[in-house]
Amino acid sequence: MPKEMLINMAEQEECRVAVIEDGQLEELYIERASLSSHVGNMYKGRVVNVESGIQAAFIDFGIGRNGFLHISDLHPKYFPGSGGKENAEKIGRRKSLRDRKPIQKCLKKGDQIVVQVTKEGINTKGPTLTTYLSLPGKYLVMMPWMKQKGVSQKIEDDEERHRLKSILDEIKPPHGHGFIIRTAAQNCSKRDIQADLNYLKRLWVAIEKRIDKEKPPSELYQESSLVIRTLRDVFNSSIRKIICDSEPVVKKIKDFLSIATPRLKRRVSFYDSKVPLFHKYKIEDKIQQIESRTVGLKSGGSIVLEQTEALVAVDVNSGRNRQQENAEETAYRVNLEAAEEIARQLRLRDLGGLIICDFIDMRQEKHRKNVEKAFRDACKRDRARSKILRISRFGIIEMTRQRMRPSLRHSTYLACPNCKGSGYVKSHESLALEMVRLMNLAVAKDTVRQIEMFVSPDVADYLQNNKRLNIAQIEQGTDKRVIIHSDSSYSGEARNVVCYNDRGTEVKLS
Repeated sequence: MPKEMLINMAEQEECRVAVIEDGQLEELYIERASLSSHVGNMYKGRVVNVESGIQAAFIDFGIGRNGFLHISDLHPKYFPGSGGKENAEKIGRRKSLRDRKPIQKCLKKGDQIVVQVTKEGINTKGPTLTTYLSLPGKYLVMMPWMKQKGVSQKIEDDEERHRLKSILDEIKPPHGHGFIIRTAAQNCSKRDIQADLNYLKRLWVAIEKRIDKEKPPSELYQESSLVIRTLRDVFNSSIRKIICDSEPVVKKIKDFLSIATPRLKRRVSFYDSKVPLFHKYKIEDKIQQIESRTVGLKSGGSIVLEQTEALVAVDVNSGRNRQQENAEETAYRVNLEAAEEIARQLRLRDLGGLIICDFIDMRQEKHRKNVEKAFRDACKRDRARSKILRISRFGIIEMTRQRMRPSLRHSTYLACPNCKGSGYVKSHESLALEMVRLMNLAVAKDTVRQIEMFVSPDVADYLQNNKRLNIAQIEQGTDKRVIIHSDSSYSGEARNVVCYNDRGTEVKLS
């Protein structure tokens, strides 16, 4: 099916790129100017701490948060005895952990080091760093200080792989660097690959000059904007149209394509209608549904996604699709549909880490294998690397997925101030009982003469009606006054208790 790429930049504060296929939202990328990503950027940093217990170092690279560098991401050029010389490894064949020196012998506090951000920091975790640098172009990825050449595993045709390797050999890439031919290079010409190589060589020369010149912490290389990154990594001949609602951005897109793929420049068009671009293509509502906990399936079933600190749990339910005369076929049909939808939701939400998919139980082995195959095939469309285990007898598939960027939830949502992100708040009854216990705690202090409680109108109503007798007994038995304030600015579990002594001075409750 032909695809279309929609780029919404009418509001300068946020950039949104959507890829749609046959009216279905397939990929979505969102970036705010205030939350720009550091992933892919290169920095000259300084080691601030080395933790031998976890074999990692913490690097100050100038963004206000120290980055995390594990020994497995430390290039052998930093190993003792290398003398700073390039100690090139083969692409895809790094030294194993047992063959690496302890990190405390490789780095010490104050050392200068060149790093690249591979994962953005999430919550309390700092960004993840690597010293295995990679410079992506449209068709090639240059890996400085590495050796050998490789072809993307997603190019499965042996003849095409051989053709691309031959082209790379013919254009004579520089020594001391490894190269990977990207999926986008499939069926492209020698001229295109040569132009991409020349661009990467010029870029690396500029970065090397900054490495020698700049003092840490400093930025050496900044990744392109979201629009250019998406064009470079996602755009290919299967996308028939690129529609953008910002005229300056359209010009930048055409300038980029005139260098990368001149023959596809005509596919770019400017959208100037009064109806917002995403509303015109009826995908605004689909974007709003992305963060829904439950996703419906056409068959009547559904999938439920729960994101936790440790993993993502996905549960498949049959829902309305129940035919008791053939439960096995029903489960099989729903699972096949769910396999496609789960892979799509993982892409849209950019969920990473450990993912557990609980499909409906199936008795027949062939059904389990077919569902597993359908899921693997659906995940092949994903640019993120993933590892998928075989489906278990209980219908569970475990997988890991590379986290490309903070998930859509972390990028566009704030934790609810009422529930603190848990999704639950105490009932009015439970909160009212808690306030009664605080009353008893307050009146037990001899210095307290008056207690003022600030709660939401619903909790205040419950206390005044259902707990009036309890409050009256507390006041009469202790000769102290309790005042309940109904304050509409309080909601959820928000409440405040203020105590005063005889002179009207505030007394701490704790």
